[in-house]
Amino acid sequence: MFGIECCNETMMAETDFQSRARSLLRAADGRLTPARVAVLEILLRSAVALSHQQIEEAIEERGLDVDRVTLYRVLDWLVERDLAHRIATEDRVWRFNAMDRTQAGDPVHFHCTRCGQIVYLDGPDASTGLAEGTARKTCAGD
Repeated sequence: MFGIECCNETMMAETDFQSRARSLLRAADGRLTPARVAVLEILLRSAVALSHQQIEEAIEERGLDVDRVTLYRVLDWLVERDLAHRIATEDRVWRFNAMDRTQAGDPVHFHCTRCGQIVYLDGPDASTGLAEGTARKTCAGD
């Protein structure tokens, strides 16, 4: 992970995230359970890595009933199938990002030294520096 200041821009173009989540789950030969679809959709929508608690809160905001054990199992399942990746942080909290299965190489993350957010960079330039289009504007810590 590299320490930089992050932006509040969405890192992924606006698309139908639920359809994308369903498509990725099908491609991974996974059952389309409400919990899997919801968790992957939440991760796809987020420009930053999310903690278990943040994901749990987002699920509750949607009115879904997903217990913690199920959430842990879903996250583990997504990580095992390269649909998400788990990031260890200095605060000893696991954070999760949706992962682009078409991207070769290891995921590249940037850790904002001001607000503490972790941003996943994808694209061909990610491994050599800031990916195109990730210019900084404002930090969540501002």
